[in-house]
Amino acid sequence: MATSKKALCVGINNFKNYPQSALQGCVNDANDMQALLQKYLGFTATDIVKLTDTQATKANIMEALKEMVEGAKAGKYSYLVFSMSSHGTQVPDVNGDEPDKADEAFCPHDLAQKGSAWDPDHIISDDELHDLFVQLPENVLLEVYMDTCHSGTGLKAVDMLLDRKPRYMPPPSLEAFQELEGRRPRGLYRYMLEKGETHHILWAACRSDQTSADANIEGGWHGAFTYFFCQVMDDSQNKLSRNDVLAKVTSFLKNGQYTQIPQLECEATKRDMNIG
Repeated sequence: MATSKKALCVGINNFKNYPQSALQGCVNDANDMQALLQKYLGFTATDIVKLTDTQATKANIMEALKEMVEGAKAGKYSYLVFSMSSHGTQVPDVNGDEPDKADEAFCPHDLAQKGSAWDPDHIISDDELHDLFVQLPENVLLEVYMDTCHSGTGLKAVDMLLDRKPRYMPPPSLEAFQELEGRRPRGLYRYMLEKGETHHILWAACRSDQTSADANIEGGWHGAFTYFFCQVMDDSQNKLSRNDVLAKVTSFLKNGQYTQIPQLECEATKRDMNIG
């Protein structure tokens, strides 16, 4: 019997070619999101694919997402969830249609450099996600949770004093950095908005000019956004609107002296609805 829901939860602490850039909370995020989907949003264990560390290569992530999209196109799924906790980075706008823009990109386990830039075969750009998600029928709800960041400019001294690390991977070379310098990250949802796709929902751990924290919280490592998001969902038993969840998560982060401000991008009507 066909199910109506499908999810992919990704968490990457360790990067094959960049051991010095390891994180500590991303796998816990994937586990927490998997548990939350089953506890409050009606997912079963078989509805969820979880990829962590060595499993979370670009090929495996994109294959799982393509299977979700194909299933939705075939009428098997009406609600899709994609969560990813990892480093974020930037790449030049690969379409070349907006030379002042940068594309947000997401780091898989097999992140690699080619020449002075990231190897396109081992980095996931927002262009690629857009090209995949644009295929979804309008009656399918896609909810995306990105606990990553795409800029290092928001790092504050307080983050360095506390037990935290930004989930940001700088460009792999001086040449790549110089090519991106001065460009404005467009962002996945803004890209979709420009293409007239407004029926998707994107939760982002921070603004495009901020860093998201990989943090030691209550004796364990987590993404600060994911940790407090799950806490709010637990406290409310998913009885709050998305807007109210956002407000509470924002308050928790502010009280914890995190500099990041989480973002919710979706249609106004969906902001006033509960998650799921």
